Amino acid sequence: MPGMRARYLLPNYRIAVVGAGAIGGYYGAKLASFGRDVHFLMRGDLREVRRLGIQIRGKSENVRLAKVNCYSSAEEIGPCDLILIAVKTTSNADLLHLIPPLLHERTMLLTLQNGLGNEEFLANNFGAGRVLGGLCFICLNRVSRGVIERYDQGRLILGEFNGYPAARTHDISWEFKRCGVVCTVAENLILERWRKLVWNIPFNGLAVAAGGMDTAAILANEEPRATTLALMDEVIAAANNSGYALPTAAALEQIKRTGSLGAYKPSTLIDFEAGRALEVEAIWGEPLRRGLAAGTKMPRLTALYAELKSINETRSLPAPDESETRLESSGT
Repeated sequence: MPGMRARYLLPNYRIAVVGAGAIGGYYGAKLASFGRDVHFLMRGDLREVRRLGIQIRGKSENVRLAKVNCYSSAEEIGPCDLILIAVKTTSNADLLHLIPPLLHERTMLLTLQNGLGNEEFLANNFGAGRVLGGLCFICLNRVSRGVIERYDQGRLILGEFNGYPAARTHDISWEFKRCGVVCTVAENLILERWRKLVWNIPFNGLAVAAGGMDTAAILANEEPRATTLALMDEVIAAANNSGYALPTAAALEQIKRTGSLGAYKPSTLIDFEAGRALEVEAIWGEPLRRGLAAGTKMPRLTALYAELKSINETRSLPAPDESETRLESSGT
């Protein structure tokens, strides 16, 4: 039937990837390996990726993208239909000059970043109607420039910042699925961000604050395990008080899933050990501010945020380098 045929004729997006580290490199390479028109904005890795391409290694997956459309400036890429934003939230200020050359009237911005406030930042600077968000539940290790190892299948959840899913949300989801990515659409994007924070706030934070503990050590020791549960309860209460209904059982579900990860190092611990800036405001600061504004008592998160902020501010940090190995937290 002509109508049904038209339903599956998806747009041929011109796609830009801003932040071609583990997350951006993985999803961009998946799309490009299935013939999508993908263009990577790169800094330190440009020469080597042009020479060697991008490789994804993992169970039941071995993708080699020999020819990569990669550039050193957004101006070289030009206007695109869809921009995947995968820079760390500590580099959001850079987006103010990286994004404009990539825009046309209908360009969509899909942030794959962690925490809260990223969609609002994009909406305030580029228009709310452009903005979508994505939550990446995947474990990736960038072992060298252009080589990404995937340790689990993972999944991607997409949602609209400014309301319920639109036709474009489902179109983008279908594009990911057609390129081998497990992808679903959420009715409420910010609710799903709070759900992920139930894991990210305690495990990423305590891994650093407790002196370098992996998830297995956190769960095996009485004090950090109790603190984890208390933090989870505070996050769930903050979400509910902010109008995003999360059941209290979400905490125990996350604990159970985390036990299956073994001695897993969350991404914030990897960043800390490598001397990189921590995403303190997006993952801990903004949820705390929203929770307190909604009337939630959050003594554990208040203390953890202050400790992580102090740790971050007292270190001498190197300049950002996309070539560094990066483990992206799956957030269970």
